[in-house]
Amino acid sequence: MSVALQEPPKDFVLAYQPGDAIDRQAFMVLMDNATAKTYEAKAAPMGPANPYGNAFYSTATLLANELSAQRIVDPFAGRYWKIINPDRTNQMGEPVGYKLMPGENILPFAHPEASVTKRAAYMTKHLWVTPYSPKESYPTGDYPNQHPGGAGLPEWTKADRSIANTDIVVWYTLGNLHIPRAEDWPVMPASYLGFMLKPVNFFNENPANDVPASTSKHKCHLRSPPSD
Repeated sequence: MSVALQEPPKDFVLAYQPGDAIDRQAFMVLMDNATAKTYEAKAAPMGPANPYGNAFYSTATLLANELSAQRIVDPFAGRYWKIINPDRTNQMGEPVGYKLMPGENILPFAHPEASVTKRAAYMTKHLWVTPYSPKESYPTGDYPNQHPGGAGLPEWTKADRSIANTDIVVWYTLGNLHIPRAEDWPVMPASYLGFMLKPVNFFNENPANDVPASTSKHKCHLRSPPSD
């Protein structure tokens, strides 16, 4: 099963496409006229500005080209990726966007020279970002079972094209490690994987602020009429 997008996206499209290796899926997130950045948290050094040693700060790194955008998750740094539109801002002057927050994930345990790793090399990175091209629809290339390896994302990104403020494709790879257990028989329970797309400065305030108050339909709080 696959979803092929023939026209450039206008706003936001999420397409699901099963990968070529067991317990591997590739999700494609397409953003129109966007820029990607990596965010990480770091501990501030102790000193006059941090006398108690409990201060930390966030750093942002622009992903300007394809090779710099090949990343892996790092929960110890609170790493996430933000996809923004620098040409559109909210009322506070911040560019509108979403942040991609990783969930459970792993890297492949297959050797780099293994056939599956060569043919599905997209597994070796959790994040890839490429400029939109209607000819680039599959992370392993068009025919993964009929080439020795290296097609798809590894081949496209060798050109190290610019991905700043243009139509980009954000490829996020999810990996799951399944070690069989007794409870998997006779029917294996479901295994859940995913990620979160959270709006960041997309709105001017909490969008729930203008939700109308609910009307009570219960009479338990109404005062009984006085008795004669």
